[in-house]
Amino acid sequence: MKRKKVLFVSQEIMPYLSESNMSKVGRTLPQGIQERGKEIRTFMPRWGTINERRNQLHEVIRLSGMNLVIEDTDHPLIIKVASIQSARMQVYFIDNEDYFHRKHILADENGKYFEDNDERAIFFARGVMETVKKLRWAPDIIHCHGWFPAFIPILSKRTYKDDPIFNKSKVILSVYNDEFNKPLSSSIKSKLKLENITKKDIELIKDTDYLSLIKFAINFSDGVIIGEKIINKTLLEYIKTSEKPVLSFKDTEDYITPINQFYDQIINNENNDK
Repeated sequence: MKRKKVLFVSQEIMPYLSESNMSKVGRTLPQGIQERGKEIRTFMPRWGTINERRNQLHEVIRLSGMNLVIEDTDHPLIIKVASIQSARMQVYFIDNEDYFHRKHILADENGKYFEDNDERAIFFARGVMETVKKLRWAPDIIHCHGWFPAFIPILSKRTYKDDPIFNKSKVILSVYNDEFNKPLSSSIKSKLKLENITKKDIELIKDTDYLSLIKFAINFSDGVIIGEKIINKTLLEYIKTSEKPVLSFKDTEDYITPINQFYDQIINNENNDK
């Protein structure tokens, strides 16, 4: 039987960022899923706080060099990679000098969120999709962690829906307690006017705050995982009424097995629908 493929798109991964619930999952879940017989690829942003020399990042020339256009401006896409030897896994980093070479991640030293976080997230999501296309590696599951990859679901279901790499992919969103307190730019809707994304699709982002963004991502996902013991209560209620398959938070050492089983459930749901 052909091994199933899982693409992990994570906002945080240890050891490249400090320890948090999300970064621990970003580090241990791909390894655990790989050890259970599935193929994996893992992506995250090349945040400016990551020490490239210490973590031995290097550019992958054959994957770099593309320009992504956001509102008529070209932004070079650079792909870097590093290995976590103990896990026998590689991590691909989406990089761009304008978006990611900063001393802070999502907010400056005063806690003020960067005005272009919306563009950075869109660039990241598109960079992941284009790089996976170049790798010619068709994922059965795309598992997104955190709000920063929140545009992956709509890209998968709309812009890349007819691409043979993604036309059978199922998207799962893990929701964490990573709420931001300032809405993203109001121009986000114009920046999302990409191939096959309709005005009706974009209008689902009623506001540009955290709740609207995550609800938007859920609408285009095939399943949801509660990634943290405590998440926004309004969001939790929305998830419960969304009619999407939901995996509740697993506060155990072996959360990998139920997630692996959830992947199989989502894949089998697709097969049963045919």
